[in-house]
Amino acid sequence: MSRLLDVYFRDAKAGTLKQDDSGALDFAYDAGYLAGPEPQAISFSMPPREDQYGDRVVRPFFSGLLPDEGARQRLASALGVSAGNTFGLLEIIGGECAGALSLYLPGQMPPPPGDDGIEILDDRRLREILGKLRERPLLGGEDGVRLSLAGAQDKLPVVVEGEAIGLAKGGRPTTHILKPVIPSLNGVVENELFCMRLAARTGIPVPKTAMRRADDIPFLLVERYDRIQGKDGMVARLHQEDFCQALSVPPELKYEDEGGPGAKRSLELIDAACARPAADRLRFIRMLVFHYLVGNADAHAKNYALLYRTRVPDVAPLYDVVCTAAYPRLAGKLAMAIGGRSVPDTIQLQHWLTLVPETRGAERLLIRDLADVAGRIEQEADALLAEINDEGIDHAILGTVRHVIATRATHLLRIVEKE
Repeated sequence: MSRLLDVYFRDAKAGTLKQDDSGALDFAYDAGYLAGPEPQAISFSMPPREDQYGDRVVRPFFSGLLPDEGARQRLASALGVSAGNTFGLLEIIGGECAGALSLYLPGQMPPPPGDDGIEILDDRRLREILGKLRERPLLGGEDGVRLSLAGAQDKLPVVVEGEAIGLAKGGRPTTHILKPVIPSLNGVVENELFCMRLAARTGIPVPKTAMRRADDIPFLLVERYDRIQGKDGMVARLHQEDFCQALSVPPELKYEDEGGPGAKRSLELIDAACARPAADRLRFIRMLVFHYLVGNADAHAKNYALLYRTRVPDVAPLYDVVCTAAYPRLAGKLAMAIGGRSVPDTIQLQHWLTLVPETRGAERLLIRDLADVAGRIEQEADALLAEINDEGIDHAILGTVRHVIATRATHLLRIVEKE
């Protein structure tokens, strides 16, 4: 017997996700939704049409709403569901996902605007939740909690109002992502805070990121770029999808070496999908350069996204930036190769130039950008270290990150100056 979930785009029923007896998924847009003025696609891979979409396209997109890798396994175990059961997981936790979508059983629907379903967390409850996240990602299975986010980290969508942090219930829109420590990665909270704020200092759009503590336990609060708050205080969803979802690539194949999108395919997606492809190509390349300079080898295709402020998207702000090179046990090869090279110290200027058209103007612009960011990132890093130190934030890992930046910036300047 087939099972159904209604898929809502904000407060409008966009269509139905169906799982048949064999476990295959399909999605069909709702006739009323299609009849509305300019119905918006739920994905670049699924433009509005009357015919349904089959499993090959549907599964990668909806699976991409769920956690990845170990976090998905732990969540599935906590819920008593198979990790491969995308439909079953979304049935339980799909009330508040990345982007503008939420999933409900037929007959149910998103809570009305202003619904107060928030549990304000005192210090005791916050410490309790931080302790639970490792065994129960996204607090899956906790009464009234229906939250889902992609990614391998045990993070949690929350509502932040001033200094108060709240747990959303019943699918209410959240405003921030809470990211706890990763026990195996010493200083990862300070590492990510530093990298995100450094990106902002170099002119790359990033969400606001702050570090908080529950007693002596640090965690990050990252403002959601896919949520906006109106003058009336109501939080509205903006739609977004990562590059794997937009290209119908399963999340388990997110790395280029495993068949996932690389830089070339990502740039082709930007050309095909974005409202301002020239500007967004440049933004994406600058993100690639920044990931390289701060030593983030894990910038795979699920760490880039399309953000739909209108019906046609732009490249979303940068997110999930950590200097993985600071941890020797982590892989050093880049998740996305540059000109076919994924070992950082083997990348030369000719490999960077493969990212732009073979015209002298495009190549000169890229060389200028490479020299500019490499020439000032160390100064910005030192200023940022002083700034966060004044805020009482310090960790030995930041010295390691700073050394990685110096090494990468020196190499990049050397290859550019040969030109």
